[in-house]
Amino acid sequence: MLKYIEEAGKYVEITGFRNLCIKDSEEFVKVTRKELPENSGIQFFDAELVATWQHLYFAVLNALLAFENECNISKSVAMETMLYASAQRQIQKAIEFMGVKCASVDVAVVIIGASTESAEALLSAVRKRVGKENDDSVLEISNEKVKRIREAFGITDVELEGVLEKDNGKKALVDLVIERVALLSTQL
Repeated sequence: MLKYIEEAGKYVEITGFRNLCIKDSEEFVKVTRKELPENSGIQFFDAELVATWQHLYFAVLNALLAFENECNISKSVAMETMLYASAQRQIQKAIEFMGVKCASVDVAVVIIGASTESAEALLSAVRKRVGKENDDSVLEISNEKVKRIREAFGITDVELEGVLEKDNGKKALVDLVIERVALLSTQL
């Protein structure tokens, strides 16, 4: 899913890959990032804790805003996106929380580019590296992911009930995760 963020003049591709076998997650990320064009970024997430594409989209928006306001924690928009997506202020904790691990099977990817061409070229390079076509369904909240996401983000029954709309528990969960993402900028 390619989106244009007009305020930042950036294109953001958010997608995923299913059933990957990553033997060395650090090497996988390092090698993929090595060939990045200037003014672009890429971040990988364990898709098990991704609460739809909106979760990652709002993390990117907050990361870009942090750089614009010069209140970023990290040195790159990609890493700042990881911080916001995980609702963590420490890079190591964010990576441990939502980063790709050797055990990661389903992987979410955020690509930030200056043009549609650069975003599409990066996605094509990732497809080639993993040897698979992207699959956006890994971004969706399955019944199996609900419990993991709630535990990981500390979402209580009371909170969930407070935002439930017409018995749509998954939408309420997404809203609460996005709230956690947004609240990171208010933490000292």
